[in-house]
Amino acid sequence: MHVSLTTPALLFPAISLLLLAYTNRFFALAALIRSLSSGEKPVHKDQIKNLSQRISIIRRMQEAGVSSFALCVLCMIFIYVGFNKTGSVIFGASLLLLLYSLILSVIEIRISVDALNIHIKEMSK
Repeated sequence: MHVSLTTPALLFPAISLLLLAYTNRFFALAALIRSLSSGEKPVHKDQIKNLSQRISIIRRMQEAGVSSFALCVLCMIFIYVGFNKTGSVIFGASLLLLLYSLILSVIEIRISVDALNIHIKEMSK
């Protein structure tokens, strides 16, 4: 398979927007944790466990996204200097990391929905 220099360049805006979305999720979750910790009501232990899981997953999402971005740049460097086969392999690794990041995103969304369900259950008491 031949990968041209423009192929990995197409991922730049997508990965950048994805990292921005992940950062926004992280900031929203951090704000939620800070507001819960300063509140008067005790926080349910399931909610604390859920928040901890989500923070960990978002960190791994960001790490995988940044690694994918870095490999994309490395791929372009290898293609630029004429190592097309090596560049193609690195591009494949970049795509796999991006896929891993997206899978983690779906898992984090599911956990987020679980958190909302816990909150709804607490409100109904």
